[in-house]
Order: sequence, then structure tokens, then C-alpha cells
Amino acid sequence: MKILVPIKRVPDPATTIRVLPDGSGIATDNVKWVINPFDEIAIEEALRIKEKQGGEVVLITIGQSTWQEQLRTGLAMGADRAILIKNDAALDSLALARILAKVIGDENPELVLLGKQAIDDDSNQVGQMLAEMLGWPQATFASKVEFADKKVTVTREVDGGLETIAFNLPAVVTTDLRLNEPRYASLPGIMKARKKELKEIPADSLGVDLAPKLKIKTLAAPPKRQAGRKVGSVQELVQVLHTEAKVI
Repeated sequence: MKILVPIKRVPDPATTIRVLPDGSGIATDNVKWVINPFDEIAIEEALRIKEKQGGEVVLITIGQSTWQEQLRTGLAMGADRAILIKNDAALDSLALARILAKVIGDENPELVLLGKQAIDDDSNQVGQMLAEMLGWPQATFASKVEFADKKVTVTREVDGGLETIAFNLPAVVTTDLRLNEPRYASLPGIMKARKKELKEIPADSLGVDLAPKLKIKTLAAPPKRQAGRKVGSVQELVQVLHTEAKVI
């Protein structure tokens, strides 16, 4: 089975994010960049499927040359090869889905696994848009994935609990947190990753409409939270909740 895993480069969750003074974006100096955590889960699941059934795991990302670092990390985890679609400008979800659909048409994978959302913009759109463009069945927020012949059964995280659906391949599946625990890249894996194929393709050579349909007008940091205060008794607490907070 060939599995294509799109990944995104995002700031480390432990990094302190600073918004630029003009609100046009975030300050990128001294920011540590990592694979989007949900995409790491997708890589891990693809590797587990490969270990059980055989096949190939192909990583793809869309961005600048420096994004090779995250692809190499995925290769060190165990992926077979990687594709970097080079593009310097920021792209919206629709443009990303269009690029992926074009590459998928050339690569012809049986399964596309990607994180349910990226932790930087939390859009949760690319997987759904991609499935629609391909005309493939999809399962979002997957917490369990099982295969039988050419059929996949997915348990989904939904508001009311869990939902189980089944459909035939090829398909698009987006991963949730409880699907697995991603492995660390081993030293032998890191050494092997240096020799694995990493192909670069200019985005403008794909013949895809990259014009953004979404414009971010401004970014702003969340307001600072006010400090709390201590009260001397339960009676005082009830009084404050009633007269000031007005919640009771």
C-alpha cells in the first residue's frame, strides 16, 4: 500500500509566540520549528500500517527550502521518501488542497493520511477539501484505523462519543490525538534519512491556481488575563460572585 502523508511546519508548541507590531504575522526569529503534532501522528500511523501490510510511505510538504528539515525528521522516523513543493508565499487551505490533489494524481496513493488540523491556524480544512476534489471517501478525527482487504474501518471522535464508519480505498483520513503515540527518530534512522530521496518541485510548475481566496487582515495577541484575588470566606465569595461576577 502506498500512503501519502502531507505534513506542515509549525512553531514548537513550547515556543512563546510574538505578533509583529503591524499585526501582519508572527515574529519568526528565534522560533523553533517542528512537524505539526497531528501530522506526526499521521506519520506514525502510516508507518504502523506499512509494518503490518508492507508498502511505501511518502511525505509531502509545501513551503520554503528550509522545510526540508521537517521532511528529514519524518524520513528519520521511517518514511521512505519525501516531496517538497517549493513556494515562498503563504497559501490558504484551498491552494494547499489543490496542490496536494495534483501531486496525488501523479503519485496515485491508496491512502492519504494527514493531521486533522495544524496547531498554528487551526483551520481544519485541507483534508475535507482534498477529499472533495479527489472524489474520495473521507474520515476525519480518526482515533482508530483498521484494514481488511481494500476496505478501511475508522473510529471517529465526535461530540457525542465515537462513530465507526467503513469505506473502500482510496480514501482520505485525518488523525486525532488518541490514534497513537508517535515514535522518536532513532540515530540509525537519522543516518539513513540523509540518503533517502527528497524531491523538490516548484509549485508554479504544477499548473495549479494558487491565488488566495482568504485574506488575513490582522493578527493580535490575546488580551492579558487579570490577576485573581483571594477572599476571606465562603460568604464573601458568594457575595462577590453575585454582585461583581454576576454569575449567581
